[in-house]
Amino acid sequence: MTATRIDDLPLRDELRGKFPYGAPQLDVPVRLNTNENPYPLPDALVARIAERVTEAARHLNRYPDRDAVELREKLAGYLTRTTGHPVGRAQVWAANGSNEILQQLLQAFGGPGRQAIGFEPSYSMHALIARGTGTGWLSGPRGEDFTIDAPAARQAIAAHRPHVVFVCSPNNPTGTAVDAATVLALYDAAQAARPEGGGALVVVDEAYTEFSHHPSLLPLLAGRPNLVISRTMSKAFGAAGLRLGYLAADPAVVDAVQLVRLPYHLSAVTQATALAALEHTDTLLGYVAQLKAERDRLVTELRALGCRVTDSDANFVQFGRFEEADGGARGAWRALLDRGVLVRDNGVPGWLRVTAGTPEENDAFLDAVRELMKAINERRNA
Repeated sequence: MTATRIDDLPLRDELRGKFPYGAPQLDVPVRLNTNENPYPLPDALVARIAERVTEAARHLNRYPDRDAVELREKLAGYLTRTTGHPVGRAQVWAANGSNEILQQLLQAFGGPGRQAIGFEPSYSMHALIARGTGTGWLSGPRGEDFTIDAPAARQAIAAHRPHVVFVCSPNNPTGTAVDAATVLALYDAAQAARPEGGGALVVVDEAYTEFSHHPSLLPLLAGRPNLVISRTMSKAFGAAGLRLGYLAADPAVVDAVQLVRLPYHLSAVTQATALAALEHTDTLLGYVAQLKAERDRLVTELRALGCRVTDSDANFVQFGRFEEADGGARGAWRALLDRGVLVRDNGVPGWLRVTAGTPEENDAFLDAVRELMKAINERRNA
């Protein structure tokens, strides 16, 4: 019997020939390709998670709190304390990872007949989720230094009149931050481009903001009902396995995403685990300080080895530039993998991305790059 292929199914046309998102999951000594926090959760937090989950387990015969009221209250408190900008529970919504947050936003504000724009290279899931929700995708411009070219971006918004605008700050995979003036310029351009029907939504994806040299853009929410800040607990909180993302926005945006959210979408176990993590915020942010120092060390040492490095405000570093004559980014990626170090090839020509790991992991990575650059220089001089 012939096996059924995906193309034999009545698949939507825009999904044919596409591939699912995902980085290679390979068993190597040093894995620095997925922007995870390398530090395990502290024992005290693990114990607290066990206590909260045990209590939640006593009531698993019942549906969880559909509106995650306690969790949203605590997330609002975290945002208020860390940004200095007051945030209320009604302004916060939580879901299974920031990807579900983005999906819900596109379900509510995008969809068939509507378009979203992002400035690439950027987080590839923005385009993938757009496609999955039937939203048209537009690729906006970036400068040669990977920053958003504000005048060019405004022109693109005016020309295409998107319904949703994505801004990633710090940007993945480049690590570059976006300043408040640029976001305000794009927000104003988006509203001017779509004066009818309530304007356009602008989503600032702040998945890595705790690692940034720059303050959060969350204070820009005041007086801007079409602005959304998206966050995650996967990075700074070291809880990638938890799958908890959240947004802050005008309460009307929170009301809107509840029109498309699945019923009881956040399990009682997820809510209990996230609440336990929020009790240990100070400890977890201490790991962030260590990772920021290691990231800055990677930038300095990679440049000393002769690599070009994009300034980074995230927990990762984009480095290169590997010319095609030297095997390109893919050849460099393979050479590092052969030395036991897995980094990320995001498809940006000539560039790779490495996550800041523990000091020992970073040392191993730098040793591998040192060997790689030596081999490249020897070939060039042969």
